[in-house]
Amino acid sequence: MTKNKGTMDVEEFFIERIFDAPRELVWKAWTEPENVMRWWGPKDFTSPVSEIDLRAGGKYLNCMRSPDGQDFWSTGFYREVVPPERLVMTDSFADQDGNVVPASHYGMSGDWPLELLITVTFEEQEGKTKLTLRHVGIPAGEASDLTEAGWKESFDKLAEYLAKF
Repeated sequence: MTKNKGTMDVEEFFIERIFDAPRELVWKAWTEPENVMRWWGPKDFTSPVSEIDLRAGGKYLNCMRSPDGQDFWSTGFYREVVPPERLVMTDSFADQDGNVVPASHYGMSGDWPLELLITVTFEEQEGKTKLTLRHVGIPAGEASDLTEAGWKESFDKLAEYLAKF
């Protein structure tokens, strides 16, 4: 756990996972909208919308739909794009038009910053891919636990999707 501006406890967590797929395929799963929509979001969520302008300064907009039909939009800007090795991007809650909104817009409690940071690295390992995700800025406690669980469920879906190739 780290302190953000000395006032708020925030989590900085890492998730590391080996995918049984070549790095280029895992990279495409993260960077092509038609692929992102196949795995983005926790178990039982769908992703009906993904828009990606894959370049430094480019914007993305994704939608996760819960099993009860509630849409959760996220957006951000790519700070770094190094194919097929590394993505660095901001991460914010958004409305369907891509405007940044506070987490409270979706009924979430906690002192969420308007912008978080995600770094994803892709390392080739004998035909497989070691993916490391670093997510910084989530409020400590339940929000962080739920976000980490959501990422892990998304990665389970990604593994299932990659197994089809």
